[in-house]
Amino acid sequence: MGGTAGPPGRRRRLVTGTVALLTAASLVTACGSGDDGSDGGGGGGAADAKGTDDGATLTMWTRAATRPQSEALVKAYNASHKNKVKLTVVPTDDYQAKVGAAAGSKDLPDLFASDVVFVPNYTSSALFADLTERIDALPFAGELAQSHIKAGTYEDKKYVVPHTLDLSVLFYNKDLYRKAKLDPDKPPTTLAEWDQQARAVDALGGGVDGTFFGGNCGGCGVFSMWPSIWAAGDEVLNKEGTEATLTSGTAKQVYATYRGWVKDDIVAPGAREETGTTWTGVFPKGKVGVMPMPSTTLGLMPKDLDLGVAPIPGPDGGKSTFVGGDAIGISATSKSADQAWNFLAWSLGDKAQVDVVAARKDVVARTDLASNKYSKADSRLVAINELVADGHTPYALKFGQTFNDPNGPWLTLMRDAVFGDAQKVDKDNDAVSASLAD
Repeated sequence: MGGTAGPPGRRRRLVTGTVALLTAASLVTACGSGDDGSDGGGGGGAADAKGTDDGATLTMWTRAATRPQSEALVKAYNASHKNKVKLTVVPTDDYQAKVGAAAGSKDLPDLFASDVVFVPNYTSSALFADLTERIDALPFAGELAQSHIKAGTYEDKKYVVPHTLDLSVLFYNKDLYRKAKLDPDKPPTTLAEWDQQARAVDALGGGVDGTFFGGNCGGCGVFSMWPSIWAAGDEVLNKEGTEATLTSGTAKQVYATYRGWVKDDIVAPGAREETGTTWTGVFPKGKVGVMPMPSTTLGLMPKDLDLGVAPIPGPDGGKSTFVGGDAIGISATSKSADQAWNFLAWSLGDKAQVDVVAARKDVVARTDLASNKYSKADSRLVAINELVADGHTPYALKFGQTFNDPNGPWLTLMRDAVFGDAQKVDKDNDAVSASLAD
């Protein structure tokens, strides 16, 4: 998305309305101090890149989905700073309601993270403090994951920074590629090549399938299909997130490719019914050629599985990714904003991003650190990190009810396009727009 992510003239909602706003389902769905200039100490002016490290106790909430990364960052910060962060991990399914209730009672913690697609609900509800000057004062501000920055920008003000990143990428099985006489060092660079390579692997038979996707999972669909649309230079929503453009020529090419896989039985069994609960468990079995996957699953793959990673391509080339994960900000009611910023600024600095995040094989939040001493040992990690610069995070206040809800209009569109009556897609797109604007 270009320009400011937030809708320009829309007035902020009252905080008291937040509980109703924030009940949308979550998207089906890481030491030291000092050398990077963001280690703490110093004054706490609004444009101070360091913030204040004076021994304050800070409260912080994250959802369970990001527990390992959040705990690693907090542990490293607490070990090297006077300030101490007290982290509370909330069950993911309860997180939206807990934040909404705390907002209504003005009892939010100093710091709280959010699935990035729901950040617009918080910014438009005035739950975060304005971080514009603080972010802009960071020496690496321009290298932060811009998709997260844009998702947290409202009326030209910036409210969040990246906390954890999860990208959609293609995983492909190099052993199966070799057996299918495909070059294991040449993954697909177009949707047509993806189709050809999946079919070549599928032809091996013996329980081997070409590809797989979550066909009854709206979150899986946006994560897998939308990057192919973005890669062609097209958009899926207008800038305000109130109107869908999911019937473009590019979008229909993408749907037709998936539909062809279903029709010709190129997809592993269960795609039509897959709700997302077992979506990422299919590829690790070693029987699927190439499929879109969350980047965070790379470290969970079997050690003996020879797999490659590639960007998700468009019909005729290009590359993109859905940049998911969590963003984090300072609550508007925090009385320790300077100290809270000290943690955020440190978490984005060289040492934290390399020695905590990259050391865990997680995606770094800065494009200038894509190739670091840890990722250099695995070219796949470098490729994932570099893809952040080509990524998108869609902006929509009604994202959850429209795209993640199993009864939402996007899943209807996706299933009509891939499994059902493709002639209904234009009408389905109108229903998506109606949901977004409701």
